[in-house]
Amino acid sequence: MGSPGGRAVPSVGAMTSWLRPALWLLLILSVAANAVASSLDVGVVVGLGFGLVTLACAVVLAAHHYRHR
Repeated sequence: MGSPGGRAVPSVGAMTSWLRPALWLLLILSVAANAVASSLDVGVVVGLGFGLVTLACAVVLAAHHYRHR
């Protein structure tokens, strides 16, 4: 059975192969930005924003790990 239009449909693994490296990069950048924001005392909202991005990346990475192990 072929795919619509005769094109090959990429597998789920191929579609998400970029997800983990991108999340790790975003996690590292958000941790660094949070540290810089905290040391420069730029404001609670900025630090909270970077902290939430860090937390979200960590949660998605953990969920992805347990789903695909």
